[in-house]
Amino acid sequence: MKNIKYITSLIVAALVFSCSSENDLVDIDTLGAPTNISALTTVTQDNTGNVTFLPRGEGVTQYEIYFGDETTEPAYVAPGGTVTHVYKEGIYDAKIIGTTLNGKTTEVIQNVEVSFKAPENLVVTIVNDLAVSKQVNVTATADYALFYEVYFGEIGKPDPIAANNGETLSYTYANPGVYTIRVVSKSAAIKTTEYSKEFTVTVVSKPFTSAATPPNRQASDVISIYGSKYTNVAGTNYFPDWSQGGQGSSWTEFDLNGDKMLNYIKLSYQGIALAENTTIDVSGMEFIHMDVWTADLEQIETSLINKTNGEKPVVKSLIANQWNSIDIPISAFTSQGLTVADLIQLKFVGTPWATGSVFIDNIYFYKTPTALIEMPLDFESSALTYPWVGFGTSDFGAIPVSVVTNPDKTGSNVSNNVVKIEKPSGAQVWAGASLALDGNIDLTKGTTIKVTVWSPKVGAKILFKTEVSTSPIVNGNPSIFAEVEATTTVANSWEVLTFDLSNPTRGVYSASNAYDNVILFPDFNVGGNGTTYYFDDIKQSN
Repeated sequence: MKNIKYITSLIVAALVFSCSSENDLVDIDTLGAPTNISALTTVTQDNTGNVTFLPRGEGVTQYEIYFGDETTEPAYVAPGGTVTHVYKEGIYDAKIIGTTLNGKTTEVIQNVEVSFKAPENLVVTIVNDLAVSKQVNVTATADYALFYEVYFGEIGKPDPIAANNGETLSYTYANPGVYTIRVVSKSAAIKTTEYSKEFTVTVVSKPFTSAATPPNRQASDVISIYGSKYTNVAGTNYFPDWSQGGQGSSWTEFDLNGDKMLNYIKLSYQGIALAENTTIDVSGMEFIHMDVWTADLEQIETSLINKTNGEKPVVKSLIANQWNSIDIPISAFTSQGLTVADLIQLKFVGTPWATGSVFIDNIYFYKTPTALIEMPLDFESSALTYPWVGFGTSDFGAIPVSVVTNPDKTGSNVSNNVVKIEKPSGAQVWAGASLALDGNIDLTKGTTIKVTVWSPKVGAKILFKTEVSTSPIVNGNPSIFAEVEATTTVANSWEVLTFDLSNPTRGVYSASNAYDNVILFPDFNVGGNGTTYYFDDIKQSN
């Protein structure tokens, strides 16, 4: 144990004395526990049971390995180091503990099978990765095996790569083509078991995930050309061709599980044309945005074309096999002398010419918003449109919700505008309305939410819910959320209800969660009977 303390002290000293100022010091108390702890275990093929551990993990400054046999003392291993241990034939549960600089630990139990029998029943799976070009994923499993090695057959790279029995090993080739892949499964026995296959390595030619969803924007802050988030300019032709078919170029609208995007194939140049006699003025906007995915284009040139004095290009480099989020300042075009008050077309040029394909989504012009939908919410801004969305009719449609003039300017609420949510007859017990915020709720301003409520009855349960919109979807809704209930105590008048997010009725609260949806459920758990509820002044307090 003294050895561990000594090594840790050296690391702390190195951090402190390498800092140039007090502001640069690392607060080690904020470091999290190690993650992804495991060990590559290999064994010599000589019937000796000589096993080598190469521990792996993230955020680790020291490993402890308990071998799981009669040896009681652990071995201590620095990151990147190895330790060797001699086993008798058998199956053992080795314990691997990773420790951070601040002493936090994570431990895992890993099975270690030491057999003096050669591996049997070897099963090998070799597949091209669906999302990464020229990446091959290999999985090998055999009885009695501890690990396996893969020779990927690429010229100039003769050394194998090892993985534990049953784990998946990934390898990226420099070029697509046909390669001989050889898998050698190994136990502690002298004899090994092999598998070999000629395999065609391919290039990923299309995205398997959608581009990031654009943020909420007011209609006055965006001019959308293509995409599903905003309202697009009507009558736009996304495939005018401009005689590029002769270059071998083509186009289609690619549908990825309901998410449509433009696909320009063997892009020489293609473009987008607004409807005849239609122009757009983007002089009040600051950027043009688009999301671009390609497997083989190095660059894309984007030109804005106007009705007055022609076109000007801007070139952007692309990273293959991922979505490239591109934002080009409008000034990059106007600084070249282009007038942007009367745009009629956009043009895209690929590098290399007429060779690579590109997928493009979410093409829009935008500017910094003049106002944001964020907490606190009082619905008084004339610059904002509040896009409440109702849900929960008997046929699972939208219940009515709108921002209206305050019908009862008395008591605790004399403001001008409020939110009206109707719960018509037959509405679901969980009917309500949601509002997407333009940013996350700043939980440092308080975890208690106060809502001014007008209810037609005493004892109506009001449910307040907030969600992380980007969390994985489960049963049609974001999986990270917090729900809190409160009950009305007066009828036909305003009162302030309190909801403590830090103590949710359902869901989980964490200050690190990026909550960005607000949902209200009037008369929760009661079916609709034609009643109306009003809400106002949704705000935080400590």
